[in-house]
Amino acid sequence: MADYDLAIIGGGLNGVSLARDAAGRGLRVILLEQGDLGGAASSATPRLIHGDLSILERRGFWRVRRALAERRIWLRIAPHLVRPMRFVIPAHSDERPPWLLRAGLYVYDGLTGRGGLPPSATLDITHHPVGNALKRPFGTAFDYSDCVVDDSRLVVLTALDAAEHGAAIRTGARCVRADRTDTWRLAVVDRGHRRTVTTRALANATGGWTSMVADTVLRQPQSAMAAMQMSQIIVPRLFDSDNVYVFQNSDGRLIFASPFEREFTLIGTVTHDFTGDPAIVAMRGADVSYLCDAASRYFRERVAPTDVVRAVSGVNLTPVSARRDGTTLFHARRRKAPLLTMFGGDVTTSRLRAERAVTKLTPFYPMSRPWTAGAALPGGDFAWDRFDTEVDLARDRWRFLGEPEAQRLVAAYGSRLPAVLGEAKTRDELGPAFGPELTGAEVRYLMAQEWARFPEDILWRRSKLGLTMPAADRDALAAFMAGVNDSSRTS
Repeated sequence: MADYDLAIIGGGLNGVSLARDAAGRGLRVILLEQGDLGGAASSATPRLIHGDLSILERRGFWRVRRALAERRIWLRIAPHLVRPMRFVIPAHSDERPPWLLRAGLYVYDGLTGRGGLPPSATLDITHHPVGNALKRPFGTAFDYSDCVVDDSRLVVLTALDAAEHGAAIRTGARCVRADRTDTWRLAVVDRGHRRTVTTRALANATGGWTSMVADTVLRQPQSAMAAMQMSQIIVPRLFDSDNVYVFQNSDGRLIFASPFEREFTLIGTVTHDFTGDPAIVAMRGADVSYLCDAASRYFRERVAPTDVVRAVSGVNLTPVSARRDGTTLFHARRRKAPLLTMFGGDVTTSRLRAERAVTKLTPFYPMSRPWTAGAALPGGDFAWDRFDTEVDLARDRWRFLGEPEAQRLVAAYGSRLPAVLGEAKTRDELGPAFGPELTGAEVRYLMAQEWARFPEDILWRRSKLGLTMPAADRDALAAFMAGVNDSSRTS
């Protein structure tokens, strides 16, 4: 008998979504990730949960409607990670005419359905706060509702839910060979130790490495795929209003400028073909300039490449006939164990993509019905419009928390914040401090419960505190984590 029903290679959003869905349906699941969860493209998304106006412009009505239905689900099951915001499109005389924008948003509202977020509206931004940061020629704008998400935390909490439904999550575990008969036999190097894993089915969800893994590890070559790089830039905060700007660029693309970690603005996304190793992807200087110039067409304050604090890039694959909502390939035949291959797609449809992929295995296993649309992610068991109430409750319980810190913690952990802070009455009871917010208690929690092994895992994926943490505190954090690891090995 095989050790598992389904083994998944790859701990990005596609991989952990497969693990969550399958484990909750009763399958024995193991996920193998050679680095950290969400360590590549899944932490380099535009951070949007949306229907995507660019798809609507290409008359992809059903795809937009499906994505907007998923948006409602995300608000229900992950209200701490997914936050509704107003998106503002300034009307530009050289781009799409105002009547076309108004008509498109009218259709967008209609596809959203009842009981959702507020509908779109027309703004006179000469007398509205959203116009304060913009150049004066812009007098009219249209705003509508969509959502932003913490992409890397979404990956981690999806993995945590998979684990709580019985999945084995192994980070630092690399599959180096897979032999296929009526089962799969995997050779795995797990944190330096070689082991063998047998499984009745295998999923390749390795993102930018999908083709390489198919060729060299599985020895099951795939059809032609194209590697695409997506990139954003982070700059100091450009505006005080709590909204996302959508800018029409001169080439017809839509560029987003989002509030990011209180003190910054995220600008993106630019995409192009990619060749090379996805592990060492870097943003091109031309792409940085492109995003700076696109933002500078609208913002009163010019954005220059020298303003960029951090560039974020990732690589994923698309088939030659690209689908924005991702691709799932399924292969099974007589005396050959099933193989799922999942790649591409955006954050919004990741849950549905995994649900449909796992359903392809129903002829091979008895399993329960799809369930993820109605089950909250860890910490998400409250209504989305009660987020501010949760922040107030946290400040009442832990009175040493300031408003911004409480917002960050609730956004990260939701109703599970007591597992992080415990019964602490003062900040000193949380252990050493690393920068103004990160504490030893939070670090220990992330190491024990969320697979954090190195400072980068905490500073750039479990949080974004690396943007503001001084070098000395980073060194202290590394020493602290090394000490925790040493004590756990000797206990």
